[in-house]
Order: sequence, then structure tokens, then C-alpha cells
Amino acid sequence: MTRRVDLALHLVTDDRLDVDALPSIVDAAIDGGVTVVQLRDKRVSAAELIRRARMLSDVIAGRVPLLIDDRVDVALAARDAGARVDGVHLGQSDIPPTTARRVLGASAVIGWTANTEAHLRAAHAMPDGTLDYLGVGVIRPTATKADHPPALGVDGFAERAAATPLACVAIGGVRPDDVAPLRRAGAAGVAVVSAICGAADPAAAARAFARGADR
Repeated sequence: MTRRVDLALHLVTDDRLDVDALPSIVDAAIDGGVTVVQLRDKRVSAAELIRRARMLSDVIAGRVPLLIDDRVDVALAARDAGARVDGVHLGQSDIPPTTARRVLGASAVIGWTANTEAHLRAAHAMPDGTLDYLGVGVIRPTATKADHPPALGVDGFAERAAATPLACVAIGGVRPDDVAPLRRAGAAGVAVVSAICGAADPAAAARAFARGADR
């Protein structure tokens, strides 16, 4: 079950960024076609993540969903502080998605990293409505995450996507010219980190990915 969210182009924030640059990058990327923003930084405190969530909520102003990577507690606390936080993206080492669904509610968007056949089996064993999408990758080796699993490529992604009824979002080294092949392979969308966050013109970079689906 995918809630009413356009999964086409996720911007995952890069923890190597100067935080002061984050609002302008996110704002420009949304103008360029980003449909989901995921706040990710595994190095900072919960209090700092809450501050950033509030900052991004103000910048996004409801234009696209804001998800928090890993931290259900931060999502809840940011909501309590007045931020619009739409959900979370969870990894294999985070709290179970079933718990996240229970505490965040039926309307929250919940994604889960699922890179292997075992991960898919675990996703399918969850109650219906637990997950909205799966993050599947990596497509290519990427410096953004040093401990990533072996690269799947488009063909490997297609095998994973064909094996699940859940929406699959491709992540990891995705380039604009990968978007059309990945969409044909069953991707509901793609997730991008440095290709947008590190671009001189984030809006133009986002537009290149957004246009990729039409090629």
C-alpha cells in the first residue's frame, strides 16, 4: 500500500554538506522536480536533527513529504515541536517498521531498505499496510555510503522489483541516464544524494533526473 506520495525523485540529504547550505539546496531541488526529501545525518545528535527537521519543514512548506532517516524518535519530537514530518525511512538495523507504523500512525509514509532476497521475504511477512516503499540498491558503487552492499545494476534491481508487490525506489550511484532504464525495470522512483546535493545548480540537477523518466 503506497500512501498518496509521489515517489519519483527522492533527495537524500548529504551529511558532508555545510548545514547552512541545506535550506537553499533543498528549496532549489524541489523547484527542479524533487518529490520527496529525506533528512539523513547519522553523526549528529537527536537535538540537532530535530532542529534541522524544523528548518527543512519551514523551507519545504508542505510542497513535498519530509522523511527522517532512521530516527522515529526524531520524527515524533520534530512533530511535537511543530514541524511537518511525514514519515521515516528505516534501515535493517533500525527499529522494526511495524513499531514505526504503530507509533507514527496510519497516515505516515514508511520506507525500508531492502537489498537482498531475505530482506524482501521479511518485508512480505509484515502486516499489510506496514510499508509504503522499499529502498533497493545500490545500483552502482557510491562514495556516499562506504559500507554499501554489492552493486545490483539495472538488471539486479529489476529482479528485486519483480519479486515484490511493494513500490521500489532505486538508490546508490544513480545517474540521470539511469532513470528511464530503472523505471522500465519497475522502479517507482530513484533516490539521489550527492548528484543533487553536490551540484553547482541543484535545481538543474534535479530537473535532469526528473526529465530522465521521459527518455
